[in-house]
Amino acid sequence: RGAGRQPPRRMGEPPAKKARTAQAEATEPKAENGEGEAEAEVEDAEAAKELEHDAPVDKGPKIKGKVTFHTPDTTVNVMQSAFGNILMPLSDGGLQHLLAGARASVGVRSGRYVFEVHVVEVMDQAEDPSSRARAALPRAQVRLGFSRADSSLFLGETEHSICFDIEGALVYNKAKTACAAKFGSGDVVAVVLNLDGSSPNANTMSLFKDGVRASAPQPLPDSLMGEALYPAVTFKNVSLHCNFGPSLLRPLPFKCRAIQDAAVKDAQVLPAPAKPKDDKYEVLFPVCLPDEGTFDWLDMFLKSHPNYVDLSDRALVEWAEKSGLTRTNTQTARTSNDKPELNFGIKGLDDRMAMKVIATVAPLQGRNLVVMEVKANLVKEERIATLAKWETSGLRRVACVVMGNPSADFKARCTELALAAKQEAANMAFRAKQVEDRKKHELERQKRKLQKERENTQKRLKKAAAETRRKLEIEKKRKAAALKGEEYNPDEDPEVQPPPEEPEEEEPQEEEEKAEEDDPMDEEPPVVELTAEETPDPFFKHPIPDLAPFVISGFFQKFTTPEDDEGFDDIRYEWSKAADCKAYVKNWMTLKKNTTRIEDLVPGEWFTDRLKDWQKTLQKWHMAQNAFKQMVAKRSADKAASEQRIAAKREAKAKQAALKKAIQERKAAEAAKKAEAQAANMEGGEDADVQPAEEAEETKEPEEEEEQPIEEFKPVDIDEVDIFGL
Repeated sequence: RGAGRQPPRRMGEPPAKKARTAQAEATEPKAENGEGEAEAEVEDAEAAKELEHDAPVDKGPKIKGKVTFHTPDTTVNVMQSAFGNILMPLSDGGLQHLLAGARASVGVRSGRYVFEVHVVEVMDQAEDPSSRARAALPRAQVRLGFSRADSSLFLGETEHSICFDIEGALVYNKAKTACAAKFGSGDVVAVVLNLDGSSPNANTMSLFKDGVRASAPQPLPDSLMGEALYPAVTFKNVSLHCNFGPSLLRPLPFKCRAIQDAAVKDAQVLPAPAKPKDDKYEVLFPVCLPDEGTFDWLDMFLKSHPNYVDLSDRALVEWAEKSGLTRTNTQTARTSNDKPELNFGIKGLDDRMAMKVIATVAPLQGRNLVVMEVKANLVKEERIATLAKWETSGLRRVACVVMGNPSADFKARCTELALAAKQEAANMAFRAKQVEDRKKHELERQKRKLQKERENTQKRLKKAAAETRRKLEIEKKRKAAALKGEEYNPDEDPEVQPPPEEPEEEEPQEEEEKAEEDDPMDEEPPVVELTAEETPDPFFKHPIPDLAPFVISGFFQKFTTPEDDEGFDDIRYEWSKAADCKAYVKNWMTLKKNTTRIEDLVPGEWFTDRLKDWQKTLQKWHMAQNAFKQMVAKRSADKAASEQRIAAKREAKAKQAALKKAIQERKAAEAAKKAEAQAANMEGGEDADVQPAEEAEETKEPEEEEEQPIEEFKPVDIDEVDIFGL
């Protein structure tokens, strides 16, 4: 159960598999980047005999017309020469990081044919110090092989194409297998496609470098069997000369007919794309409401109209990712299908300069274009500004309004998308459960294995202990017999005989392996179905919105349908008529107002005047309130100060009264002592006429008038006061 993809098959191996036809080649060292590097040797080089034979003379009718590249079958960054089938890629504004692709106009259904590619030059791009590209592929990239007419122009990305790359690998469905010699600048490489059922190398593809075999015949995968296969190239930062014959630049070890020399019975010719009646191609501006099938309709349109090229930012992201670039930090609040976060770390791509270059070149190539800008195509001012940019392009500017009640085929498409999304979620959950079950199964197997090893270890220990005891017993009996002068034979003593060997249990290893092979965890995920609630009504909701929420809230009130005075050459309505579309937009905006925060809401003149009057009145109230608060605070402070003064006076009076009391008590005590002395003198006969002691005259102090506390302020009940004077 390998995690990665496997090489393209071991299916239907041709007889050449048993006797490889690779011609022994000790390739000479090739100078590359200033260093000598020996090319990889061909697999099974010992098989020197070439099983390919000279092609017989075919006098039947041959294809007419020149094998070439039709413009719709090339990427928009491919520049074709006026003669010689020379292809060059655009290499400015970040386009040097993107792959280019082209597919020939003639395909092969049977027979054996070849085409050549001469690597004319390799364009080494200067390193941009501000770039932090993370491309997995080499700076110069070349892939050449065959593909179906409906496949991607990037060879090896799907199961509908197969190719050899510049590193000598066979590429199929994104999986690489090293099998051929490398090639580079100045080399002429040829790809031989053998669909001749009578040949020992039937249904194979081989690579030749400068006329010498550079790979063994590689079998074609089942997905390409019985299909018309077209020569194709995918390249980056190189210029290529594609030679379809009839003569070859580098003769092969055997005679092989070129694509240009193909017989009518063996070939399938794609007709040249028809030119528009007025010889003017068109640029289409879809006008769609966000999250109402916008990009789903675009995908359907491009599939049914392959002669149109999508110029949206979404298409740029897909193109860059197929070219080996990766993005960082894409899940942000600003992410949307209309303006996705690029974040490739490459200046020309992140600032969308690449799209500006493409928009300049595309009108010169004779292509129909689609400018999918969801927000810009819905706002009248932005539509007019966009039209002005295309005014001198020579293209018919057409608005395509996609609103209202969708067509039946579009509803079916949305149902397919919803079912596919549910199936994918079910598959992920099923696979996760399989992984968990597999872990449990493996853990249980390890436990059983450890338990079995423990039991075997215990058995061995018990057996070893028993054997040790038996040997000690034998030695003991032998010594005892020696003391008696007797001879001891342990074989005749039944007491020291080893126990009988227990039959070993057969390990059910084969059964376990078979059980693992027939493990029910390898079964396919269950097929799901949509319920009535899950069926789209009518649009399928994608996880990423067409417009970011802040964009919708700021611009949805400006959404309109195109008008005749905006400058469009034509306005088409896909689902509903013009009046119905206008009513649909108006109703959509009304519903949106109930659930969307209005970011640019501006008050009117009446509200502004009333607000100013209210602010003046409110300011007066605030001033009155502040004055009132200051008055209350002053009264509270005065009251606190008065209470402090009163408390201080009361404390002083209390101290004075205590002092007076102490003086009076002292005087009373002195008077009592004098009275006792007088009484004693009278009893002794002394003269009782004693003058009384001089008493201190008590001065009567005037009483101070006690300060009255300030009356506490009672707050006014505002509810009972008429502040307006009414």
